Amino acid sequence: MAAEEVVLRRLKTSKDIGKFMSDYYHELDAASKSGKQKIAWCTSVGPAEILRGMGFLIYFPETHSAMLGSTRMATELIPKANAIGYSPEICSYLTADIGAFLQGVTPLSKAFPGIESIPGCDVLVYNTNQCRDVQDWFAWYSRKFGVPSVGIETHRNVGTVTDTHVSSIVGQMESLVEPLEKIAGRRLDMDELKHAVALSRQCSDLWEEVLATAAAVPSPLTFFDGTTLMGPAVVGRGTQKAIDVYKLLLEELNERIAQGVGAIGEEKYRIYWDGMPVWGRLGPHSKLFAGLKANVIASTYCSSWIFSALDPEKPMESMARAYTELFIVRSDEYKENYIKGKLELFHCDGIIYHDAKTCPNNSNCRYGLPQRLQAQTNIPALMINGDLNDLRLLSDEQTKTNIEAFIEQLEESKA
Repeated sequence: MAAEEVVLRRLKTSKDIGKFMSDYYHELDAASKSGKQKIAWCTSVGPAEILRGMGFLIYFPETHSAMLGSTRMATELIPKANAIGYSPEICSYLTADIGAFLQGVTPLSKAFPGIESIPGCDVLVYNTNQCRDVQDWFAWYSRKFGVPSVGIETHRNVGTVTDTHVSSIVGQMESLVEPLEKIAGRRLDMDELKHAVALSRQCSDLWEEVLATAAAVPSPLTFFDGTTLMGPAVVGRGTQKAIDVYKLLLEELNERIAQGVGAIGEEKYRIYWDGMPVWGRLGPHSKLFAGLKANVIASTYCSSWIFSALDPEKPMESMARAYTELFIVRSDEYKENYIKGKLELFHCDGIIYHDAKTCPNNSNCRYGLPQRLQAQTNIPALMINGDLNDLRLLSDEQTKTNIEAFIEQLEESKA
């Protein structure tokens, strides 16, 4: 299909989300320059609500790394981190971000005029529920800035989340309070903590509703939309502003459903995406699928910021449970059942697994899961090799050829 025939319908609310992100980064920049408010760096599924309960502003370096990927800066910066001893095999979020710092560059400067650098920090707070790399990532900045790095070491390969799992994480969270209070210069306010948890739960519920609209036929949004729309769910957890912008987004998506308007020109095939996006290829991939009349409508990745266990009446316990229920730390049996449920919910014709070279924890196609799931569902699957940030690990031609052949397979299946 010729490129000019590809129809991608952009959401008007994306401008509101763009403003939200701009305001977020400018607030951090102003605080960093003035030194009037403490700044904590936090991993994307770290205990942000505790930090909000102490008055910290929060910076999430993973969003910066995703920007390095989407602006295609990452590939040239990764070798800078490799040169000081960080392996090319480890997380390319980590290596791209450290490489950018060593080079003294940031995509924030171009995206948000007036910002010249990433914000400084008073403390780094991690949760290894994503991977051990986040701990090593923050350890580097801890040594560089001379500030503490503290965090939570979570459980992995979790089937059912038990009270034992939860209590052990609660204990670790509680042990963070005293050192964080010393840095904040104030006590943890339990009312502020409960309020932050309540706001996080509202944000989570709205984000879940946003993603659920993709069950409509045609789907009003794509996975590629979701990767850019999820910004407030990541950095705005525990704030009213994130809730406000998602209410606008949900309203627009429901309008599309009522009018029968899909996110792409013609939706003939519905695809589920498992694993990380290829940040530097969001645009080309969205156009490739749309040109094949295929909509990648849902993903495990975008759903990572749904925390249905959060309860303001039990802030620590519910946070511990919510952050231990995260898909990435669960057992393969749980993951198989989870994905199978999503394939049914979203009426998917096929599933694509992205085997991201430097992100083994978010690549679920290395131990036979796709084959087991296809045997259970008869839904065709395709595995593509690539990476979240390092474009040297991706063959565009091979990916395009494989995807085109996969869509032909789906057409034959439908016939």
